[in-house]
Amino acid sequence: MQVIETAIPAVRRVAPIRHGDARGWFCETYRADLLAQAGIADVFVQDNQSFSAPVGTLRGLHFQTPPFAQGKLVRVIQGAILDVAVDLRRASSSYGRHVAVRLDAEEGHQLYIPSGFAHGFCTLTPDTMVAYKVSGGLYNPAHDGAIAFDDPDLAIAWPVTRETASLSGKDAAAGAFATFDSPF
Repeated sequence: MQVIETAIPAVRRVAPIRHGDARGWFCETYRADLLAQAGIADVFVQDNQSFSAPVGTLRGLHFQTPPFAQGKLVRVIQGAILDVAVDLRRASSSYGRHVAVRLDAEEGHQLYIPSGFAHGFCTLTPDTMVAYKVSGGLYNPAHDGAIAFDDPDLAIAWPVTRETASLSGKDAAAGAFATFDSPF
């Protein structure tokens, strides 16, 4: 398993090693000891999975506030996504900046997003399935938050617009980054 830094060093790309033969391949998608050696020592408490039928389904930008803040280890089981992490840590030199990474089932790479970041993704293929481990607090609706995916202050180059994205009501109503008072 290889762990690769991104433009924001706290966000890491995780590349499991696939061992293949004529039948296909095998890989370890999670190894606590190897991730800890690379500085990712989160205790994951929940596994989540989502399925999105249409291309252009956008989920995010989501976060949970302390004491229920969550880190995530995201992977694509079927299809492809543009996965985005936005730094919400006020004291960080990368506050308000983001990392965007294409993840797909074929390559099998994952993205580690620590707590203190908003997370979102957009499906690039039909029938996309995403699985992710969550560390920190379990889901808590009272601490759940969202920032508008298309906020111009974040300048994320999504492959969709508000008019073409398939959004939930929560994501369509998410607030602006400029009015967000970060608890991180």
